[in-house]
Amino acid sequence: MNAMAQAISRTRRLRVGCTFQYQVAAPTPATIQVAVDPHGVVRVVDEQWELHPAQPISTFTDLYGNRNRRTVLGRGPASITYRSDVDVPSAPDPCDTDARQQPVEELPGEVLHYLLASRYVESDALAGTAWDLFGETEPGWSRTQAICTWVNRNLSFEYGASDWSTSARDALHAGKGVCRDFAHLFIGFCRAMAIPARYVFGYLPDMDVEPLPVPMDFYGWAEAYLGGRWWTFDPRNDARRAGRVPIGRGRDAADVAMVTTWGPATFERLAVWADEVLP
Repeated sequence: MNAMAQAISRTRRLRVGCTFQYQVAAPTPATIQVAVDPHGVVRVVDEQWELHPAQPISTFTDLYGNRNRRTVLGRGPASITYRSDVDVPSAPDPCDTDARQQPVEELPGEVLHYLLASRYVESDALAGTAWDLFGETEPGWSRTQAICTWVNRNLSFEYGASDWSTSARDALHAGKGVCRDFAHLFIGFCRAMAIPARYVFGYLPDMDVEPLPVPMDFYGWAEAYLGGRWWTFDPRNDARRAGRVPIGRGRDAADVAMVTTWGPATFERLAVWADEVLP
């Protein structure tokens, strides 16, 4: 077994989850996307759902292969709680500095969708800026990493700096944002440079790093398609991290909303946790 395989085979256990609280004026249909994606290197050991008031909950798979739940939130105070124990690789995100950027004509058809502009990623409008900044970089991993590092160094992280309507271009003009804005801008520049890129969100524990003195939240990062596979890039941290637990992937954050409601449900509170389970 080589060193990479050995590192991946060593795992650590995390306990992740979240609670959403609402005030519901009338029964409200909802879709929920907070469950761990079981299809990658993360192994789901156990997971539990709690809905108050109790309601039936069913599972469906969306266009991007993400696991979703659907239910109807009952009248009055309502809450959705998800808990899961998972095993994650102890090694940081893998990388390959020799990964090649494939010409568009060689890309698989199923990834071409991730070259197009989307609701929060105006890659067409960002193309001129992208070519000015990265046109002289070496195509492939070097160019993609250069984009990641530039976004990290040129956006300031600031809680409350953006809202549900903020796009990649908005974040660029403002020069600040939260993790999803960093990811959107990175994705926009990549697509403008003909690198397929997509948005990912999930749980990111403070594993092997200094804990942040703020409450845990969901975390957004990106994946770029190089050398025939998807690779993780994290423009908020510009670092390879251990312990990532993906939930969903899509063109941008619009495709992976945690909870979507159709009715008079007022959001009140969110709690998120992602902690290592020590022996």
